[in-house]
Amino acid sequence: MVNPDAPESVRTAIHGADSEVGTLRTVMLHRPGGELKRLTPRNNDRLLFDGVPWVSRAQEEHDAFAETLRNRGVEVLYLTTLLTETFASHDARNHAITTALSGLHLGDTLRSYLAEALRDCSPEELTGHLTEGIRNDEVRGGHGLVTSLLPTDEFLIDPLPNLLFTRDSSVWIRDRVAITSLAMPARARETQLTELIYTEHPRFRDVEGGTRKIHGWHHEHVEGGDVLLLAPGVVAVGVGERTTPAGVERLARQVFHSRLAHTMLAVPIAQERATMHLDTICTMVDVDKIVMYPNVADSLQAFTVTASGVGTGISDRDIHLEVSGPEPFLIAAAKAMQIDTLHQIDTGLDPVTAEREQWDDGNNTLAIAPRVAVAYVRNDETNARLEEAGIEVVRIEGSELGSGRGGPRCMSCPITRDPL
Repeated sequence: MVNPDAPESVRTAIHGADSEVGTLRTVMLHRPGGELKRLTPRNNDRLLFDGVPWVSRAQEEHDAFAETLRNRGVEVLYLTTLLTETFASHDARNHAITTALSGLHLGDTLRSYLAEALRDCSPEELTGHLTEGIRNDEVRGGHGLVTSLLPTDEFLIDPLPNLLFTRDSSVWIRDRVAITSLAMPARARETQLTELIYTEHPRFRDVEGGTRKIHGWHHEHVEGGDVLLLAPGVVAVGVGERTTPAGVERLARQVFHSRLAHTMLAVPIAQERATMHLDTICTMVDVDKIVMYPNVADSLQAFTVTASGVGTGISDRDIHLEVSGPEPFLIAAAKAMQIDTLHQIDTGLDPVTAEREQWDDGNNTLAIAPRVAVAYVRNDETNARLEEAGIEVVRIEGSELGSGRGGPRCMSCPITRDPL
């Protein structure tokens, strides 16, 4: 049932996307906050950052990014605002607290103390604690053996600096949102919070029919940065450092079962930091154009996955997946998209420049409409190549935002795009 007391705009809201390039209408971002101030040279590697960012500058850059999107008519939602509003629900608060305190390192005494303390917090305070973390020296009083023995600067609840990259914890495939399963322990709680928003926030809970979800944080690893909606009905998924073969298989069964796509491409990528996700190698900038790291373009392969046995009363586990290939990614993609050629725009102009600009997220662009893409200003050569190919490049600063190895696409989760 739809909540009859919900505003009309909530009850009739439509969310979803069938491509990477349809005109962007609504996006979810996370403005960097206190969680970045928790990074130090001793913990930044464990928390998946390549350096310690200048937080105020990162916030300035992110504010400019958000304003750029608004100036293009995009509605910007902030993850922490949605989370705080979600915590108006008593059940949502309890669920978030329970999952945050599930680690075996706490012990019963400290866990009970923290649970009681967090339940007494306001929604804003709870959001802060769950995203910025709690250190041992921030616990007041004597609360058992564990807190006495742990180092004072040990995190009892880890901060979540990678919340900045909202693309990874969820991805919309047509009218369903895939709740992903993040591979790195430092990021596991992110997708649990995201799922809570889609389940309990009125904007998603009270739409007609509710927000329908697939996959889930408790399933095999799939990360949103590995999922590209190449065209309506065609989904490419990178398989490498973050997304597992088993994760792709489960996602494929669910996508085919829900009739969200007719073809999935499984794309093996190197299990390296520089190519952690498929969108660090390539992103769509038009219906038939893709910006791609040329040093891997010739070797990038794809397995084509389709399904048989899809029908009423058939569970996703009973769907038979048919796998062919591998063959070159650009060829497999063009066939699945039913176009003659998927045109490649290279990152950089030579192998060295390409490697530099790929590391600086030169091909991690965010399309906000066909032939319009947001990109980091520092990638001069790649941006020039895009413009030569007829793509309008909307440049943003990202010297500090990029320290976690992510570009405009990584920092944005499209909630609504116009269908192609």
